[in-house]
Amino acid sequence: AEKFLESVEGSQNYPLLLLTLLEKSQENVIKVCASVTFKNYIKRNWRVVEDEPNKICESDRIAIKANIVPLMLSSPEQIQKQLSDAISIIGREDFPQKWPDLLTEMVNRFQSGDFHVINGVLRTAHSLFKRYRHEFKSNELWTEIKLVLDAFALPLTNLFKATIELCSTHANDASALKVLFSSLILIAKLFYSLNFQDLPEFFEDNMETWMTNFHSLLTLDNKLLQTDDEEEAGLLELLKSQICDNAALYAQKYDEEFQPYLPRFVTAIWNLLVTTGQEVKYDLLVSNAIQFLASVCERPHYKHLFEDQNTLTSICEKVIVPNMEFRAADEEAFEDNSEEYIRRDLEGSDIDTRRRAACDLVRGLCKFFEGPVTGIFSGYVNSMLQEYAKNPSVNWKHKDAAIYLVTSLASKAQTQKHGITQANELVNLTEFFVNHIQPDLKSATVNEFPVLKADGIKYIMIFRNQVPKEQLLVSIPLLINHLQAESIVVHTYAAHALERLFTMRGTNNATLITAAEMAPFVEVLLTNLFKALTLPGSSENEYIMKAIMRSFSLLQESIIPYIPSVITQLTQKLLAVSKNPSKPHFNHYMFESICLSIRITCKANPEAVGSFEEALFLVFTEILQNDVQEFIPYVFQVMSLLLEMHKNEIPSSYMALFPHLLQPVLWERTGNIPPLVRLLQAYLERGASTIASAAADKIPGLLGVFQKLIASKANDHQGFYLLNSIIEHMPPESVDQYRKQIFILLFQRLQNSKTTKFIKSFLVFINLYCVRYGALALQEIFDSIQPKMFGMVLEKIIIPEIQKVSGQVEKKICAVGITKILTECPPMMDTEYTKLWIPLLQALIGLFELPEDDTIPDEEHFIDIEDTPGYQTAFSQLAFAGKKEHDPVGQMVNNPRIHLAQSLHKLSTACPGRVLSMLSTSLNAEALQYLQGYLQAASVSLL
Repeated sequence: AEKFLESVEGSQNYPLLLLTLLEKSQENVIKVCASVTFKNYIKRNWRVVEDEPNKICESDRIAIKANIVPLMLSSPEQIQKQLSDAISIIGREDFPQKWPDLLTEMVNRFQSGDFHVINGVLRTAHSLFKRYRHEFKSNELWTEIKLVLDAFALPLTNLFKATIELCSTHANDASALKVLFSSLILIAKLFYSLNFQDLPEFFEDNMETWMTNFHSLLTLDNKLLQTDDEEEAGLLELLKSQICDNAALYAQKYDEEFQPYLPRFVTAIWNLLVTTGQEVKYDLLVSNAIQFLASVCERPHYKHLFEDQNTLTSICEKVIVPNMEFRAADEEAFEDNSEEYIRRDLEGSDIDTRRRAACDLVRGLCKFFEGPVTGIFSGYVNSMLQEYAKNPSVNWKHKDAAIYLVTSLASKAQTQKHGITQANELVNLTEFFVNHIQPDLKSATVNEFPVLKADGIKYIMIFRNQVPKEQLLVSIPLLINHLQAESIVVHTYAAHALERLFTMRGTNNATLITAAEMAPFVEVLLTNLFKALTLPGSSENEYIMKAIMRSFSLLQESIIPYIPSVITQLTQKLLAVSKNPSKPHFNHYMFESICLSIRITCKANPEAVGSFEEALFLVFTEILQNDVQEFIPYVFQVMSLLLEMHKNEIPSSYMALFPHLLQPVLWERTGNIPPLVRLLQAYLERGASTIASAAADKIPGLLGVFQKLIASKANDHQGFYLLNSIIEHMPPESVDQYRKQIFILLFQRLQNSKTTKFIKSFLVFINLYCVRYGALALQEIFDSIQPKMFGMVLEKIIIPEIQKVSGQVEKKICAVGITKILTECPPMMDTEYTKLWIPLLQALIGLFELPEDDTIPDEEHFIDIEDTPGYQTAFSQLAFAGKKEHDPVGQMVNNPRIHLAQSLHKLSTACPGRVLSMLSTSLNAEALQYLQGYLQAASVSLL
């Protein structure tokens, strides 16, 4: 049924039928299905992508925009949400230019007095405006925000005041309060979005109204709005959290204007923190409230609010320590929802956890009060550790909090890549490590106190730059041992810590830990890593797979003895996950590990490539036959790597696959294009003659691929990569009959849409052609398409644009090609083309000596980033399948400047006097000076 709907969605009126169904149907299920289908249809098709047909006809677009707002507002809430999302997707593309009346239509509904309608408008406005929170500043954005403020700010403020009044009128009506508080939450969110980029004049003038009401809402407590649920935040908590966010925004960005209101907000939020319980439902509120204090305490002109020792002590005691505790809910997540726990704890997506907020507050306070704060906490840390020592099995949570406190105290600046980069001088990290962390990791059983084990491993990971290397080396066998822990969190952290240690750099950029130092542990490391993938819950654990990849990369040839068993395990894993690929990172590192195995082994023994092909081709065939979209781009990259290992022939197993690579359906998916082009290039580099003799009937298919790629602004450079390989490697006679057609296609594209990227690729191509077939052949093919065409190309494209070419090899190809046109093309010396000889030489000297011209015309700035709507396998480049840079003129020319001098010398010998007289009459003085330098360097002179 879904396939059928997808097949008809291109028809005119399809979206209008969905909306009619949604409006008229009696069945609620059908209404909901229609609304979801409609939203997804808009998501897939509304954006108009360059080079692709417009998927929704104009009349449908107009009709949708005319009907969707009233329909959304009259629908029940479940459907209202779907349509509101659809409006914001359309708005992202069309608002304000192509949908100017959207705002007025929405604002007019505020007058309706019906809060179901009003909330619909607010929800839509929120999803439309929330992008203002993360867009980069630009004139376009500011113009749009100004337009929104002019239409929206006053009605929003009036609605805010009216809603607050209604709250006090209906203070005893629970159901009315629920609706009104939902509105207030949305209004507070809109306030945040509209104030994020800059402080609008309107809000500055009305700050009194907004801030006074925000303040009174923060202190409000209405029994009717309290919920019994311990997990889920209620409306009151959500509203107060958003107000904390709004206050923090003003305190950080507009502190001068906000100063008069700040003290009362600090007091209100402080009281809120001291009186709010430990239940999970308050987490967001507490963490936003702490974040507010954190953002205030690190501002120089608020520091007086915190200076008093008693204030600091009570913040530490009443806010920080209680919120660092490991609660029952955290323990539950650690055991039963480890993936979420790891994501929050390791990847810092714990933005809204209490612990993260408390840490940020510690860091904020340390900015001005490092000494006193460290002093207060040292006391706490010591007493917590003493509690733990009295009875470890009961009091382990005290030690956990102590480790957390030390971590947050010691770390001033942190990056994902390097761990802690700045540490607090007052905390002795190594001593703490030796006395309190190592003993836990050295204990005989890896499975007791899993939380403390995880803490200890995380400590190594975070402070890897502060703890001396000899302590890290002591830790490595301990970490390898913990890969066997049953707890998912513990063995994941162990893998992650090893991976981070292996990436550390020592002197002269070598890895800090060397392959030699790892020698005693290679076997146990590999065994435990692969064993960890068999532990329950970790069969597709991306941290373990990344550690496998990093171990290979560090250990290099010391893994060769283990490769047979390793590659078997990797291929089995590949086969298993290809049935249902669900973890993109895991899959990526798995393919990287396969590439590393191939690279390392074949570097030592090139013959080994056959055994890898044997191991992998069965699985690859299955992946290609079952069309596992996520894996196909990876398979092509690994195949390219394998094929490039062969010297000068293509094995028959590859030739059998060749025709399938040209099938149009493979080229429909953007993610396949870069790896497929590279694979075809490998075919051409290794076996062009085999293709010419055994598969000549496939050459038109190969050129068909080039023709498809060249037509797209996003992929034309890939088309040129392919074409350049064809020109460079195919025997000339096999492409003779197609040459003229190739040039005609390129000229058509030049006429239709000439972009900088296309011109750069085109210049490299014609110069490569010139190097391969000679300058005369280039001139003849141009002039056979149209008389005097060669001169036009020189004058309109090569001379003015050559400065745009970038890249060492590309510039070299162009220099050698232009040198050939100047010195090996008789028509340049004695026809009407002669007038272009000096300008062309001048352009070539410019290519050598002037900086590259990297200007891009304004209308082209966003061409390269082609967003494919919907889920399409994006292309992920495998780092370890990298291709060596290839220089097609490397054999022939080493230094292009000297090559130019030698070629000019040869030309002047053939026609004495001509070259000198042209140079002396019209080459500009600076260029002439450079040229004389080249001639001297080549020790030749002109006759």
